[in-house]
Amino acid sequence: MIDCRVWRPILSADKYRPGGNLTGATSLLDEIGPKRLGLMHELVPTATTFAVFINPTFPSAKSQSRDLEAAAHTLGLQLHVVHAVTERDLDKVFATLVQLRAGGLVICPDPFFSTRIGQLAELTVRHAVPAIYQSREFVTAGGLMSYGAGVADTYRQAGIYVGRILKGEKPADLPVQQVTKVELVINAKTAKTLGLTFPLPLLARADEVIE
Repeated sequence: MIDCRVWRPILSADKYRPGGNLTGATSLLDEIGPKRLGLMHELVPTATTFAVFINPTFPSAKSQSRDLEAAAHTLGLQLHVVHAVTERDLDKVFATLVQLRAGGLVICPDPFFSTRIGQLAELTVRHAVPAIYQSREFVTAGGLMSYGAGVADTYRQAGIYVGRILKGEKPADLPVQQVTKVELVINAKTAKTLGLTFPLPLLARADEVIE
């Protein structure tokens, strides 16, 4: 079995020998959450209040919150943690963000959010909340910015493992591979809609700018 949906690596990829029938590829998700907050702060440097959107039922929700709160403290920012578990919670959350006057929003990786990317992108624009998520799909759906590992790289590594297993190698002998490449994707059209201008140094670091 190849599992490329692992959300957090258990050990470094070059040392981890999974055993049994399970191996695959994992990518950096929660680990770069603080970097997402830093990018949002770089885009809106005058804002002192930001929000982070977390599903509290997700296994790594506590560590997501802890890491981002530590990053906010380092940057001298006030961070509000808002939760959503069901579809009904989403509109309530964005109404709360407006009341909090959040200068930006970090949406934490979560399967619940990933299946509602289009809805989240639409809500961030409708409520004029600059937001960053993990996947490029959020930006192509109209969201402002994403920073995370490309899904294609994870699937490519998993595909290589499938080929090796079909040729007779045992999954227990194949260490879990960690995809460490991350991409910054920006939607320039959404930025214009929100009345934002990306600093040139930030634009220069982008892997892709969607016009």
